[in-house]
Amino acid sequence: MAINYPEKPSQVQTLGILTLISGVINIVYTLSMVVATLLGALTTFGITLLCVPLVILPGILGIFEIIYANNLMANPPKTSKPSTTIAILEICCIITLQVIAPVVGILALVYYNDQTVKDYFSKLNSLQSI
Repeated sequence: MAINYPEKPSQVQTLGILTLISGVINIVYTLSMVVATLLGALTTFGITLLCVPLVILPGILGIFEIIYANNLMANPPKTSKPSTTIAILEICCIITLQVIAPVVGILALVYYNDQTVKDYFSKLNSLQSI
């Protein structure tokens, strides 16, 4: 018996693409901050200690964003619920002086509150429970 998955709304596909782009940007940002931190370690140790917390959040978040985006864009989908945690952590990236991740986080929260997206995820949840 073939499972008939609901049609994926364009907002979900857009959200998957934006999350993937944000994840790649977060990883590139982390790598650049690591290089800057290592160069800072050569000059002053205090600047290095200040830069380390800025590297942790985008690096780990970037990995989770890429995994979630791949699961969201898969056909059939491998995830059955929205990840508001990732969206909130993307907004928290404003403290790392990023612009892209907070915008993606705000868009994700807006899309998750859209009725067509809520219906899509509720249909996926009902299919997953069968």
